[in-house]
Amino acid sequence: MSGAFEGERAVVIGFGISGRAAAHVLLDEGAEVWVSEARTPAELNASLRAADPAEAPVGLPDVRVLASGHRPEHLDGATMVVVSPGVPEGAAVIGWARDRGLPVVSEMELGARLCRVPFVAVTGTNGKTTTVEMVAAMMREAGSNARACGNVGYPFSIAAREPFDALAVEASSFQLRFQESLHPRVSVLLNIAPDHLDWHRSFAAYADAKARIYSLQSGDDVHVGNRDDAEGARVSKRAACAVRWFAGFAPTKGDVGVVGDEIVYADDGGGRIELGSPPGNGRPFLSDAAAAAAAALAFGLPEDAVRRALESFEPLPHRGSIVAKARSIRFIDDSKATNPHAALAALAGLEGVVLIAGGVAKGVDLSPLGAAASRLAAVVAIGEAAPAIEEIFRGRVPTQRADSIEDAVNRAFDVAPPGGYVLLAPACASQDMFRDYRERGDRFTTAARDLAARYPATVPSR
Repeated sequence: MSGAFEGERAVVIGFGISGRAAAHVLLDEGAEVWVSEARTPAELNASLRAADPAEAPVGLPDVRVLASGHRPEHLDGATMVVVSPGVPEGAAVIGWARDRGLPVVSEMELGARLCRVPFVAVTGTNGKTTTVEMVAAMMREAGSNARACGNVGYPFSIAAREPFDALAVEASSFQLRFQESLHPRVSVLLNIAPDHLDWHRSFAAYADAKARIYSLQSGDDVHVGNRDDAEGARVSKRAACAVRWFAGFAPTKGDVGVVGDEIVYADDGGGRIELGSPPGNGRPFLSDAAAAAAAALAFGLPEDAVRRALESFEPLPHRGSIVAKARSIRFIDDSKATNPHAALAALAGLEGVVLIAGGVAKGVDLSPLGAAASRLAAVVAIGEAAPAIEEIFRGRVPTQRADSIEDAVNRAFDVAPPGGYVLLAPACASQDMFRDYRERGDRFTTAARDLAARYPATVPSR
């Protein structure tokens, strides 16, 4: 039996997790595969040695890898181009592909063409991974062999060819921009705020990419939108299928919302069904839980399965957990707060906070962070965006600059008020100083726990 890509010569742009997954799937489905890679052979080999084979295949001897920079001749003879998320739409290699009339797709598009089981697809500026993992847990509680995949770390194209009953797919704006076949049974748009504008070049283009999550939905399909998020709600209302809603407050008829720390479904008859209290921190986490519950119910999962999954779900690391306490100061790791929208959400409800922020701004205006000035005791700025962070808070909040995350933790501890918080919510990406947000969060946690060992926790003074 011939493969789905038999006879194609596919050029994969970039050989990270997504690119390796795409190359592996294309080979298995009958294509000839070349890779165009910006890194030198030495850099690429070092990266592959450090790669986790559980995320995507590493050794692909039948793939021809063309390293040390993209060149027009890399596209010679190609019939399709598969672009990795890290390659911006404005990159020259994509322009060369379009000039030749070649179709340009993402690894997610490969998964969409190959998937034969129903799936929920989730996108949004913040909260995607938590929501997708919750939905997958709800599917499993309902008896399905299901897993989370996509931007969460396990490629959709690989999961689509494995014997699952259902999938929960995290879809980034990069992946959605270059897809045309994604057809979820249920789609979710969590929120939209400025992010990745260096990649998309405008907020309108970013929002349009997010809207592609429901572009093929109609009839009995369901889209789930967020009543709390004005921009997201505006985009969700354009869906051609049925639209259901979630919110971070008490729900109206047909919605899922939050009452206290309880996730509640207001059924179509006007009754209220309590779905449990997930063991996580903060309003953003509860909002994600409401979104997952709304998606699961729209997917047809029973309320008991939703309840069991919510009440047993373990919050994911680097998303707002208290990781240490030194004297009366609590340290919160929200390294995944990589834009101002997420950082402001991390600050909600907190007072006496020393904020550690900075990194790669991704073309995003960081000035909205200034709205939190009244809740801040001090700011410690790090990374490329440190000058911008200092300017935002100049004359409003005491601000200093740190040379490393360890230096930032110590500086923040020195100026934190009794009973206060040191919050890592950088509002920026991490690649100027770290491998990724995980390394940033891990090093913050280690530094905070070192302080906790030296200065044991005390009861805050009243």
